[in-house]
Amino acid sequence: MRREMMDPVNKVPGDDPLDRVEQHISTSSSLGDEQRIKVLSPYMLVFKRFVRNMLAIVGVVCISTMFVFSFIGGWLGPYSQSQIFTEDVDMSKAYAGVTQNLDYRFTEKDDMSFPLSARAMFVKAVGEGSATMASDGDTYSLKNLSQDFYLISKMVKAATAGGTVNKPIITYGDGFTGSQTFEDAFKAALTASADHFSSDGVDYSIAKDKKFYAAYVESEVAVSSLHVFDYVNDNIKDTFDFKYQAETAMSKGNGTVFTVAGINYEIDLSDEIARIYQIDGKDKIEYAIVSTQIVQAIQPDVFLSIEFKDAVRAAIMEKQPSFTFTDDAGQAEYQILQDNTQYLIKKDANTQIVKHYEGPSKSHWLGTDGNGMDIITRLMYGGRISLMIGFIVVAIESFIGIILGGLSGYFGKWIDNLLMRIVDVFNCIPSIPLIIILGAVMDAMRLNPNIRMVYLMLILGILGWPGIARMVRGQILSLREQEFMVAAEATGLSVYRKIFKHLIPNVIPQLIVIATMSLGDTILIESTLSFLGLGVKFPFASWGNIINAVSNVHVMTNYWFVWIPAGFCILITVLAFNFIGDGLRDAFDPKMKR
Repeated sequence: MRREMMDPVNKVPGDDPLDRVEQHISTSSSLGDEQRIKVLSPYMLVFKRFVRNMLAIVGVVCISTMFVFSFIGGWLGPYSQSQIFTEDVDMSKAYAGVTQNLDYRFTEKDDMSFPLSARAMFVKAVGEGSATMASDGDTYSLKNLSQDFYLISKMVKAATAGGTVNKPIITYGDGFTGSQTFEDAFKAALTASADHFSSDGVDYSIAKDKKFYAAYVESEVAVSSLHVFDYVNDNIKDTFDFKYQAETAMSKGNGTVFTVAGINYEIDLSDEIARIYQIDGKDKIEYAIVSTQIVQAIQPDVFLSIEFKDAVRAAIMEKQPSFTFTDDAGQAEYQILQDNTQYLIKKDANTQIVKHYEGPSKSHWLGTDGNGMDIITRLMYGGRISLMIGFIVVAIESFIGIILGGLSGYFGKWIDNLLMRIVDVFNCIPSIPLIIILGAVMDAMRLNPNIRMVYLMLILGILGWPGIARMVRGQILSLREQEFMVAAEATGLSVYRKIFKHLIPNVIPQLIVIATMSLGDTILIESTLSFLGLGVKFPFASWGNIINAVSNVHVMTNYWFVWIPAGFCILITVLAFNFIGDGLRDAFDPKMKR
């Protein structure tokens, strides 16, 4: 319609605006694909350059595979990262030990104490054949009532006799009041060279005290012998009265009856092991056995019955390599292993053991580690942690670097000088020693592994931003003088919009390249710290602490499936990020390849 309205006479070919638009459209439609991408979409041009880089594509494939393996694989996997695998096996396990008793065993009287220092002096006095001993300012008398059986009494000084034996001068001890009867009995005993006497129904013993003679009142403290008493159940405890009466009865011979707390007991010495029976009317109930062998369970919560101990001693006497015993759990066979005077009793039992360092199998494709955990599952969850730490640390670095670098590059002058000096300070900080110190502090504080991981990311992020800040500052210094920034100044835009809406977006390509390549470095740093025990802590998995579990040459050489897969994951991931970074750098600035 508009063509008809125009003057056909004055029309010059090519001057019509519509003709020029049609000609431009025709020319544009005749351009090749590469020319149209250059004209229409710079981002598509960058993408096309990127996909032409085979190493970059390999990096993308590797990183995608690692993400799928770590996040989707861990979600689909049948195991958790801290699940421990065990199995039940029949194995010979130490059950009890038998030792010939060579030490005196003490039983104290109620409300009396015979301390360890006094027990040591007792052994010395017995070895020297002495009837008295002193310890910690106290004096004790030792009465040998039978072979290897002693009654220990504390001697309290009642009086001291000085002067001559015929005309002694008697001095009384604290708390004692003398009498003529006591003095006469004491003098008579000294004249007769006796070692004891009685007065007013009280027995006194006489012992030499330096240059004088002293009269002592004896108070029974404990009994001691080499015999071991094994009772029918663990509710029965040794008592002074029972041990004293039982030892005295055994010294009198077989069939001796004694009474303790109104209960009668009988001694049976018909075989090499003494047996004590409790008499209940006409019935005799086995109560204890007495021997010189200690039969003790390996586990403190296991009680060995008197029948089992009897069977053990009988088998040892007959020098049998094994014996069979039946208890509430059923019949079981026990092996006897001798080591000089000691014996180890082992029992075949169904035992639950951890499947540590199990080789690759159908259930565990890469085997299990030293804690019995599935390695491939740990690798999946470890990949999550390593990748997550890498991205979060780079995000923290970029956030701080963009803000400080943008402010420094735009404002310049004293602000630029101040911020760059802060950058210099952070660059001078020895990062690795500082992280090691902070890791030791967190170990001492016993931080929760979750909190520790957050602190680790913050520390790495705060220490790693200066490089990004320098790059952003340098780019903005060159961009702020260009024409589009002059136009932004003319339109009166705010400082915030000029920095973060116009300058920073022009730095994004360089930021993407630096951030991508920093991801690999961050993962390496995290893996190194975890390998040194300063990073991610158990039970969380990371590729670094998986390798850290290989702490000796034996494991490294014999269980390669524990650490090689984790090292391979670190290698592939870091290489992939570097390939992608190189590809992005070449795509954004192809002149750098020339």
